[in-house]
Amino acid sequence: MTRPRIMSKRHWPILLAVVAVCTVFAYLNALGIYLSSNRGTPWGYTLFFELTNWYLYILLAPFVIRLCHRFRIDRENLTKTIIAHVPIALLFTIAHSVLLTVITNVPVYGTRELLRFVKSGYPVLIFDFLFSVVVYVMILSLTHAMDYYKQYREEELTASELKAQLAQSQLQALKMQLHPHFLFNTLNSISALQMEDTDAAQKMTARLGDFLRLTLDNVGSQKVTLKQEMEFLSCYLDIERVRFGRRLTVNVNIEPDALDVSVPNLILQPIAENAIKHGIASQIAPGRIDISARVSDHSLKIEVSDNGPGLRNNGTDPREGMGLTNTRERLERLYGRDYKFEMDNGAEGGLSVKLQIPIQTGIAGC
Repeated sequence: MTRPRIMSKRHWPILLAVVAVCTVFAYLNALGIYLSSNRGTPWGYTLFFELTNWYLYILLAPFVIRLCHRFRIDRENLTKTIIAHVPIALLFTIAHSVLLTVITNVPVYGTRELLRFVKSGYPVLIFDFLFSVVVYVMILSLTHAMDYYKQYREEELTASELKAQLAQSQLQALKMQLHPHFLFNTLNSISALQMEDTDAAQKMTARLGDFLRLTLDNVGSQKVTLKQEMEFLSCYLDIERVRFGRRLTVNVNIEPDALDVSVPNLILQPIAENAIKHGIASQIAPGRIDISARVSDHSLKIEVSDNGPGLRNNGTDPREGMGLTNTRERLERLYGRDYKFEMDNGAEGGLSVKLQIPIQTGIAGC
């Protein structure tokens, strides 16, 4: 069985600081006494007395710290612990006075003359007693301050970790909502094609398998590279191209240096789905989706536009369903206010969705 430590490691730095402070005070007090006596008091003995006086506090401090932990002062047992510290403080002061008297006076007066010194020097002993009480209170206060600060930091860290875990759980829940939403829509399309075009239905089923495989490979990742995200999106758009045939054209313009930038996993699929639903499926004429991405001013700027009807009522119709609402929430949780997500009518008609996110090093996992 290991013996309990008098002091924990976290108290050693403060103890070393106390040693330095006590050493400085010892030299200053010794110098003051030496000069005030017109150098009548021997310097060696004066310095020895002051160093002994202050270093005895350091010697006794670990025991006081240990007892402070055992009799911790808090609101629940304030009166009880204060009463417990009164005899401890008395023992501390008595121990310091006795040790100081023995160490500094026995070599000078001898054991026979020690009692006479105690009787004649009681004013000095009383002063030392009162000063020791002050030192005890200082050690007590410092120890409690350190413990409360450590407890505060631990609680703050725990709260921060819980907050991060909650945010991660919420992000994962938002991301997982996309899977059944997309899957149900695709299965409905496959079911409809089974009766009209078997080959098209088989192609859509194959691309759906590719999409699900890529998705499962990154099921625990909140972020992927833009290159990986475009692979997901390509699978989705291939499925939609089978569905719409020549009515859907997709143009992609991605700058090479943008491909390695990390983006939220499955962030583009809801935007493309919104463009197809409102910009392509709602019209008989051929539809077009343009996707571009570039790096500018330490940010990744992505734009997804279509040639559909755009926003109605002067841009007051947001056309936002579950997918885009989910996208906004994910961006806000991942980047706070450091992102842009804008929907507006394009210069040549249709809808333009612009996304701007900060470039962050590395790819966040689960």
